[in-house]
Amino acid sequence: MMNCSRQILSRIEKFEKERAMTVLCRKTAWTDVIDELEEYEKILQKDRFAQKRILQKQLVKINNGVKKFQKHLTDVKPSPELIGRLQEIMLDVEVSINALKEEQCLRFEKYSKEERMCKKEVIAYEKKFENWSLLVKSNPKLPALKINPFHKDLPAEVKALEDFLQKTGGSHGGWDQFDHQAFLRVWMKHGGRSSYRKEARLYLPSKTEEEVQQHEDWHQELLRLQDKKREAIQRWKTSKEKERQSRIQTQEEMEEAQRKERKAKNLAEQQQTEEERTEVARRLEEWKKKKKQKEEEEGEQKLAEEIHRRRQEKEERRRQLELKMALEERLRLKREKEEEQEKKRREKEQREREEKRKEATKVVKSFSERDLHKVEAKLHERQLREKEEEERQKRIIAKLKEKMDGHVNRDPFRLIRPTKGWEERMKHSEPSGQGPTLQMFHRAIPSWRQGL
Repeated sequence: MMNCSRQILSRIEKFEKERAMTVLCRKTAWTDVIDELEEYEKILQKDRFAQKRILQKQLVKINNGVKKFQKHLTDVKPSPELIGRLQEIMLDVEVSINALKEEQCLRFEKYSKEERMCKKEVIAYEKKFENWSLLVKSNPKLPALKINPFHKDLPAEVKALEDFLQKTGGSHGGWDQFDHQAFLRVWMKHGGRSSYRKEARLYLPSKTEEEVQQHEDWHQELLRLQDKKREAIQRWKTSKEKERQSRIQTQEEMEEAQRKERKAKNLAEQQQTEEERTEVARRLEEWKKKKKQKEEEEGEQKLAEEIHRRRQEKEERRRQLELKMALEERLRLKREKEEEQEKKRREKEQREREEKRKEATKVVKSFSERDLHKVEAKLHERQLREKEEEERQKRIIAKLKEKMDGHVNRDPFRLIRPTKGWEERMKHSEPSGQGPTLQMFHRAIPSWRQGL
């Protein structure tokens, strides 16, 4: 929306600049017409400013209504009075918006019609300007006389001026622009008095006194026709203004009638809405009563179901308690029976262990006696072997002494002979050999059976 408004404003500025440049370029040759256009433009500008102020007031009214509606919505508890006020505010805002839309639509239609009429008039004037540029074949000095089909739509004064210009050679009266401008300067300098003719000969040496007189008559006739045309245009403006005022009055009457009709319609709709609201309130009250009755019935049903459920739960708890007590009694009897069996089993195992211990003691004692006998036998054998070894060594030494004849030689066996400490140690060591086993091996008992 903002982009559209900006585009429209930029186009308006562009058109105003183009119009100002066009008016500035043609102001010298069309002084009277430009003045009329400027006056008409001022009127249109005032009208536009007035419409803009009215539109701004309507927008401010709508904006105030929306803000009032928003203010009522914030920090207020809902109530029927508040809903009624909000509905009235909404209706006022809606009526203002619809009235603004309808007014804008009518205004746009009006402007569209005026734009189409202006386009047609511009096309007609453009064709008229093209006809002025044509020359009449019979008189090369005069422009061609061509009947304009749009003359029948113009006022008689405007038509007479247009016909006069076409017949007499256009806006210069058959003269070229330079001669005509020189004539106008001299004529305006003397205020249209006959004394201008002497000075005119100096500026128009190619024109005779008779041609100057004819051009003067042509110019006076042109001024007379232009005055009539100006009066006709003023009358046309007055009639147009009257038509516009009557059209505005008619439009205001229509708008007033439409406003009354809308007001009556809104009152009817409001009355209908009030009836519908009453009907809705009645239905809501009935629905609330039915809902309350249904909730009470559902509450009673739930209460009965709750009482029944609690009774069932109490009965179930009692039955479970009986089952639990019976189960605990069975478990107690079973546990006592198992404890008794376990006690018997432990006593039995204790007796078996005592018997095994006695047997093991006897076996160990026998094995100890056997080992002692074997140790004593081995000790005796070792002592005998030592004695034999000593005797053998003595015999060897004696033989060696006999051989050496009292000469002492180095004894090579001295290094490998046992020392006194070793001999003492060997006296207390037990003989090696296989004796009786002091330990009996049995099959292993699993861990889960140990202690049973």
